[in-house]
Amino acid sequence: MDLSRWIARNAAWRPHWPALVFADEPISYRALDAGIAQLAAALAGTFAVKRGDRIAVLSYNRPEYVALIFAAARIGAIVVPLNWRLAPPEHGQILADADPALLVVDGDLQARAEDLARMAPRAHRAAIDFALDGWTELADACDAAGPPPAPVGRPEDPVLLVYTSGTTGRPKGAVLTQGAVTWNAVNSVWAHDFTSEDRILTTLPLFHVGGLNIQTLPALHAGATVLLHKRFAPAEMLAAIARDRPTVTLLVPAVMKALTEHPQWERADLSSLRLAMAGSSVVPVDLIRPFHARGVPVGQVYGATETGPVSIVLRGIDAMRKEGACGTPAIHCDARIVDDRDEDVKPGERGEILLRGPHITQGYWRDSASTSAAFLGGWFRTGDIGHQDEDGHFWVDDRKKDMIISGGENIYPAELEAVLETDPTIAEAAVVARPDAKWGEVPVAIVVPRAGAAVDPDAVKARFAGRLAKFKHPHDVVIVDSLPRNAMGKVLRYVLRETLRG
Repeated sequence: MDLSRWIARNAAWRPHWPALVFADEPISYRALDAGIAQLAAALAGTFAVKRGDRIAVLSYNRPEYVALIFAAARIGAIVVPLNWRLAPPEHGQILADADPALLVVDGDLQARAEDLARMAPRAHRAAIDFALDGWTELADACDAAGPPPAPVGRPEDPVLLVYTSGTTGRPKGAVLTQGAVTWNAVNSVWAHDFTSEDRILTTLPLFHVGGLNIQTLPALHAGATVLLHKRFAPAEMLAAIARDRPTVTLLVPAVMKALTEHPQWERADLSSLRLAMAGSSVVPVDLIRPFHARGVPVGQVYGATETGPVSIVLRGIDAMRKEGACGTPAIHCDARIVDDRDEDVKPGERGEILLRGPHITQGYWRDSASTSAAFLGGWFRTGDIGHQDEDGHFWVDDRKKDMIISGGENIYPAELEAVLETDPTIAEAAVVARPDAKWGEVPVAIVVPRAGAAVDPDAVKARFAGRLAKFKHPHDVVIVDSLPRNAMGKVLRYVLRETLRG
């Protein structure tokens, strides 16, 4: 059974119930089901997409994005969401690895269309709401499509190929099968107590598993209504909560800060919200408390791109008494904490969090070495250090890996350090996180000048333009005489982080 059955079954049960509301226009489950079938016909016909082919999508949130995932599932194809915040070289790495058969670009991002086409020369090209030579309008392809193909998608078929930059700086594609997405949805429905009466406000981008898989797809599995916004804007979100009466929404720390600092926050009508979930990183309690003061419980979802991500959850019933905790394992997830010998630790002791379940990636795309390194006897290594309290709730204390999470976006120091290595004035460099009131944390470059050279911090920052997404650029360049190292010569990043905090 492929994912499009979710929509077909809900359409048969409640055909006129709104599945999506976008730009104040409702789309019923019946209409969404018909659109998915038509889109599947266009994919298989006009664009010649076959089982296992990749479909790369560069788009803001919109109904076509949602429908495309279900249509791809119906024919056994794989969607590759592209982060529109990335720079062209970063898109080039992803497209070279994924080798898509089809590119789909949103008219709001038309300026990038030709660059993407050059990076994926074998791919057919589909345009959403724009006209350009060599590109076929997606709506026209749907109108001209023949009868929809019979569903052939299977639970074991990959359906999402979501890229996350690894510790080497090279993007890795986490493969999520249709079965994994389904089990993740079941975990999410359990975590949120979703029913068909819920109205889910989605403002986070669908190119992340957070925006896509924490609430949006699971809500459609439950037959609920998704209120879909193109992008996050604090004033629009606060107005929508008052006007459209959502019952649940998803937040990240940067969004929480933007909302609570907005001039309309104190007067905003939040009475419809029974729950707000926070995800993507450890959420400071100071960002949670303003919601609790307004009577809105803030739960948490802990996981990663590779884990669906719904793995450990703090449900609404526990949100106020366990502020800051990640929660307990989801209904179809196992979790444990191990020490450096990979042996289970006792409650209260710190160790690495491991996860296991049917919602977790089957591995990295065409990268068996990284796949093997990511698992321990079937358990996924998160790289996060945590502990369990006396009630069995999980808490994240630190990251074993060096990843920086800034405004909900993952940043890997190796990506930045590769750019710093090209600077002739720098002998060596390391990038670490510094706490930030707005973004949670930001990357800072700590550099050692070459003998006789003078490092210009502004020139160092300028070196990143056009090479990495702007959110990855170092916020500061700190010049030091040497980097702290252990006996084996490894840079002690924790010492650098503590130096920045001090």
